[in-house]
Amino acid sequence: MVHDHIKHASGYFNLSPGIRVALEFLATADIDALAPGRHDVEADAVFALVSDYTTRTPADAFWEAHRRHVDVQFVQRGQEEIAYGNLASFETASYDEEKDLVVATGESDRRVRADAGEFVILFPHDVHMPGLTGRHGSAVRKVVVKVRI
Repeated sequence: MVHDHIKHASGYFNLSPGIRVALEFLATADIDALAPGRHDVEADAVFALVSDYTTRTPADAFWEAHRRHVDVQFVQRGQEEIAYGNLASFETASYDEEKDLVVATGESDRRVRADAGEFVILFPHDVHMPGLTGRHGSAVRKVVVKVRI
């Protein structure tokens, strides 16, 4: 898991060509102008999912992980917390190949607060629960860039 401000994005370009494309997209795109939904950056290899929502409590969320994608989650507006842990420490349900989704159960007290302008990179071993309320609920505009591995 990586957490930083988008102004430091170039420091992570060496992680992979796809992560570089994702971070360059987030640093240069007019995210306010993007409609909610999917936006192809490099076809199926790198694509962005734009969403607007209000943060929620853990009771209203679930643990997830992905096998075929790295998530680059960018908070454009608002603030949220993302809980995370090591997938190996969790129990997993069956894998949904179409959605590239592993639903997991378990516990982790690790959280990172993502403010506007910050990103979090989550790898396949990082189980995560995004969109959580910190001290107060927050309206969030977020872009999750999916990078195929």
